[in-house]
Amino acid sequence: MRKTGTIYLVGAGPGPVDLLTLRAARLIERAEVIVHDGLIGPDILGLARTDARLISVAKQRARHTLPQDGINALLVREALAGRDVVRLKGGDPFIFGRGGEEAEAARAAGVPVEVVPGISAANGAAAAAQIALTHREASSIVSFVAGQCKGLSEQDWSGLAGKGRTLVIYMGVSTAGAIADKLMADGLAPDMAIAVIENAARPEMRVLRGLLAGLPDLVEAEAVQSPALIVIGEVTARDDITVAALAQESAE
Repeated sequence: MRKTGTIYLVGAGPGPVDLLTLRAARLIERAEVIVHDGLIGPDILGLARTDARLISVAKQRARHTLPQDGINALLVREALAGRDVVRLKGGDPFIFGRGGEEAEAARAAGVPVEVVPGISAANGAAAAAQIALTHREASSIVSFVAGQCKGLSEQDWSGLAGKGRTLVIYMGVSTAGAIADKLMADGLAPDMAIAVIENAARPEMRVLRGLLAGLPDLVEAEAVQSPALIVIGEVTARDDITVAALAQESAE
């Protein structure tokens, strides 16, 4: 009988090749098939062996190379054909990476699956921008939310941001206006400090700071593009006098 391959759900971290885990790098180097997201850079894919088959399943808003059910089927099909498959994702597979769905599909098909964690986008972006997501004087709670999801307007975010809390929003660039309105409607002060981190941990990284009420204008004026994270909370202003000046102007 033909041996069934293993599906490895591998986190590629926030971008740079030297932020891969050793386990991730070794799996990439020996994989027969690599199914990767669009954010995986050529330096990481360059670790693959010369005869490896590289399959892009890049996703953009409202346009996917392959729908998620199709990706699940592809992974299972390759493994059942006896090939080990690395499913390579930016950040961590289990934080807004749909790794849970892929693991469930593998188990349902009787295919061995292993998860290799990666530095999450939130952790990588915060570290690169030197924003401490937790701080004894500013935040003891961190929440991650998706800025693009079904039922966004009906969700209650009232306890996720505010005094002593940090909120990290994935995939929120295109809905920045709705996010700001939602948080203020749920009781968050318009002058809450925020940061937008674009292309985290990469040479072209930008860290843009401001206030919650000005978030949509900031995103538009600076032409922010994905990949980008929005961080909301006092921790974003601890080393930045510009935010304090903006708050003073807002009060005046």
